Amino acid sequence: MATIRDVAKAAGVSIATVSAVVNDSAYVSPELRKRVQAAIEELHYAPSTAARNLNRGRSQLIAIVVADLSNPFYSHIVCLAEAAAAAWDYSLVVFNSDEKPEAEKRIMSRIRQLSCDGVVLVPVGESAQHLQRDHEGKSIPTVLFGRVFEDKRSDTVTIDNESAGRQATNYLLDLGHRRIGSIIGPQHLTTGRGRYEGMMQALQARGVTPLPHHIRQGEFREEVAYAMAREMLERPDRPTALYVANGVMALGLMRAIADLGLKCPDDISIASTDTITGISGLRPRLTRTEHPINEMINESFRLLIGRINSSAAQPPRHVVFQPTLVVGESCAPVIAAAAPVAI
Repeated sequence: MATIRDVAKAAGVSIATVSAVVNDSAYVSPELRKRVQAAIEELHYAPSTAARNLNRGRSQLIAIVVADLSNPFYSHIVCLAEAAAAAWDYSLVVFNSDEKPEAEKRIMSRIRQLSCDGVVLVPVGESAQHLQRDHEGKSIPTVLFGRVFEDKRSDTVTIDNESAGRQATNYLLDLGHRRIGSIIGPQHLTTGRGRYEGMMQALQARGVTPLPHHIRQGEFREEVAYAMAREMLERPDRPTALYVANGVMALGLMRAIADLGLKCPDDISIASTDTITGISGLRPRLTRTEHPINEMINESFRLLIGRINSSAAQPPRHVVFQPTLVVGESCAPVIAAAAPVAI
């Protein structure tokens, strides 16, 4: 493979002149430029992008850290993020924290070692501020995606989680359901807490108090939600409707309903939040609140690239998208629901 030194020798010029032609960084006479370009073509010289970026102080790498890559929701986000990074002429480096704060800490250290120019982070802990520094102690441009920290010192792109919980629960209430339960997400995460609070706001506004054993923690995991759903649905006083706080838990719930020989929505109505790949193939089609994921990813990269390219200090920016209720066939009026019986 030809080097810049080979090109300089073939063209009879200095290495600095070749560099000026390749990077268009200084004036080179037309005659010398023509000689250098001819030598580049003859030798099939390919300038090192890594070397050029190093000279500019850039790696042209953006890292994305997702909370659970086995969750189709995050797999979809990675696909969209890769397209967004390419549109900005960046390469994407993907990491999976698996909902483990200690893994997130190791990942952030690795991101510093790779000299990534910026990070899109789905945080799993309550704070990662001390991890977001490069080797010189400077802050690495970071956008928190979906989840936020209470101190809100980073740029954030989220949905209105309370609205998501309210919309789904109000739909169930409008159908006449009063014995409503939920499989909720982790309460230390703003997504889990916000959706639960939105649900409770809707119930309290109608004077409805859920039974304590009708609220179960599903940890945003399909298998955990399956186990919690079976416990709840095997009781003689099972709820007539359930709000489940994310898509993979909805899959676990629907599987539990099928394994118990129940039918949705005849025996129980289901409403959920967020969309995962393949969920539209469920029958009955799931009533859910959806995230505008494509717009959220594009906004995240717009904020991040702006932060990377700006040397001026700017206050953090917080962009909140609104979820949309998509009505499927998984909910029925309470009068059409079969009365709960012991299983």
